[in-house]
Amino acid sequence: MITSSVFVVVALLALLLLMRLAKGNAPSFTNLEDLTQRIRPVDIRAFRNLIDPEEEQFLRVHLTPEEFRAVHRERLRAAVEYVACAAQNAAILLRLGEAARHSPDPAIAEAGEKLVDTAIRLRLYGFQAMAKLYLGILLPTVRITPGDIAENYERMGRLGGYVSRMQYPGKGARVSATL
Repeated sequence: MITSSVFVVVALLALLLLMRLAKGNAPSFTNLEDLTQRIRPVDIRAFRNLIDPEEEQFLRVHLTPEEFRAVHRERLRAAVEYVACAAQNAAILLRLGEAARHSPDPAIAEAGEKLVDTAIRLRLYGFQAMAKLYLGILLPTVRITPGDIAENYERMGRLGGYVSRMQYPGKGARVSATL
């Protein structure tokens, strides 16, 4: 009985921690200018190149095993940075979506809800992708695929731009350009 109670408490604490991580710790923004200054640009094409299996195979074939391991680790470290940046941007856009959810305009509120869902999903995928990438750094012979993080980031960026243009007509395009 005590063991099952401990497991339930640990599971609840893990769930709360996961929810806290998914929400992020990005401070809320006061205006659109503040939001665009906090977002860090992510080069999706460069990220896709870093995680491309064909590029990895090319390097395996053309480099010595020692050189491959060193280059592969550097590429995965760079990919971790991209994922961390995307996850931080997701936390910032989560705040934009939360603000939009409370809009009296139903279209803005619905778009804000979609942005919140997408941003939370991206943060969770980001944590999973970073774990896989770190595993690849530790074990360079294991093939790692960080999943659909690039596609999810692009989708979140489109939603963030859409919500910002709806909420801040005339100024919202800057968010789209930043992402």
